[in-house]
Amino acid sequence: MALAELPEWNAFEAAVKESPIQFDQLRLISAAGIELDLSGQSGSLALTQATESLLAARNFDDMRTRLLCGGVANITEDRAAWHTALRTPAPVDVVSAERQRLNEFVRLADSERRWRNIIHIGIGGSDWGVRLAVSAFGYAGTWRRVHFVANIDGHAIQGGLAGFDPHDTLIVLASKSFTTAETLQNGQRALEWLQAAGVEHPYEQFVAITARPDVAKAWGVPDGHTFKLWDWVGGRFSIWSAVSLTTALAVSTDVVAGMQAGAAAMDAHFAQAPIAQNAPIQMAIAGIVNRSVLGYGSLNIAPYDFRLSNLVPYIQQLEMESLGKSVDLAGDPVTVATGPAVWGMPGTDAQHTFFQWLHQGIDGAPVDFIVCEHADHGWPEHHQSLLANCLAQREALLKGKTYEQALAECLASGVPEDKAPWLAKHRVHAGGRPSNLIVLPRLSPYTLGALLALYEHKVFVQGVIWGINPFDQWGVEYGKVLAKGIGAELAGQAKIDPDHDASTAHWVARFGASLKG
Repeated sequence: MALAELPEWNAFEAAVKESPIQFDQLRLISAAGIELDLSGQSGSLALTQATESLLAARNFDDMRTRLLCGGVANITEDRAAWHTALRTPAPVDVVSAERQRLNEFVRLADSERRWRNIIHIGIGGSDWGVRLAVSAFGYAGTWRRVHFVANIDGHAIQGGLAGFDPHDTLIVLASKSFTTAETLQNGQRALEWLQAAGVEHPYEQFVAITARPDVAKAWGVPDGHTFKLWDWVGGRFSIWSAVSLTTALAVSTDVVAGMQAGAAAMDAHFAQAPIAQNAPIQMAIAGIVNRSVLGYGSLNIAPYDFRLSNLVPYIQQLEMESLGKSVDLAGDPVTVATGPAVWGMPGTDAQHTFFQWLHQGIDGAPVDFIVCEHADHGWPEHHQSLLANCLAQREALLKGKTYEQALAECLASGVPEDKAPWLAKHRVHAGGRPSNLIVLPRLSPYTLGALLALYEHKVFVQGVIWGINPFDQWGVEYGKVLAKGIGAELAGQAKIDPDHDASTAHWVARFGASLKG
């Protein structure tokens, strides 16, 4: 049944409208070492009860069991979405075997001080998680240098190869299907680079991480350098798999293990905590309130930690690729707004970039503030300023500033009485803008793993309530198909399709002529 037709949804909407943000009530949830402060979100006993009824109407318990136990959660592709199996302390045999192989590969490379340089070639889910982990825990530098190459733009691979010694460089190709155009084209350029440098056995300097080891072998990667993915691991959840080989080489297997442990702890919390104290569920409900009832079109991610600069695109892909859907599981049009646009950058940079819009723009957006209580550097005054900015920006968004307050400030600062009423209007903040505050005790592999799993499960819960499949991405696939045809046309290998729109036909002809010289 369409969500909007459910009586439980109607009751939920009604409860939201009767549940404004309670500024004087503290709402904290502790989960896997993380504290989630929901005080800046709509909340009431009536909303909690409506949430429980809505989850029951959507068969949430059964859906959660299916996810965590390896049942068919991705119904349009008829397979599991069992990424939680990759981080459990006692994994199934195939996962345990790959984990041991990866650790042994890294141990041997470390003991021989091999591969001073790594070029990680992947895109999307095969890239963002590794970038995030390496930047979070290798931001001050490691003895291995890592370049990431994702984009098909030739400048990306050119920059990725620059400055590295081909004879001491390992190239990691991460592609679930091992047919990803960007990854294979960039991999071919890397192979040519090794060959041009006279590397005697260039394929032995490649590693493949894929669900198609046969295809990787045909490409030339040795069996011993191929690590397995499985069909039940979605690309945007693959950080928990052997895709993290680059992470292990750059910042240690301990980092990978710590992230897995933190994620597993969040899995346990998600499976066991009651609804009212379940962090992923409550984050999901806040997001649904803001998107589907209050009408906010986007979600801002504001990590107040320089090391988490790559967290924003990671969550952006997780949320927008999962929840950017317009039909429900039955194939019918959805009847409420789903998946917000996700964007942001680290604070305090963000304050000097777009926080003006957050405070006084007409639309506004909910914000996830993320901060570490303790820093790992030696300048406490810096961390004090960072914490102060984070709390101040959140409070300003919540409380706002009335005209009367602004007028009093103007007069107190010496603004002439005839000008103060006019100027005060420009200083008014609406306030009442929702936010979460997510507090990590400090940034560690464990807390980062728990944080990522928190967002994963939040997305899953939203998919269940909205009645959509968060584990496919057919829109992306369609663009890939069109790109193949246009690529052939640009290369002169096919005639220009008469079904192209006028603009596309023009530019295919124009760019095709330019490519010919």
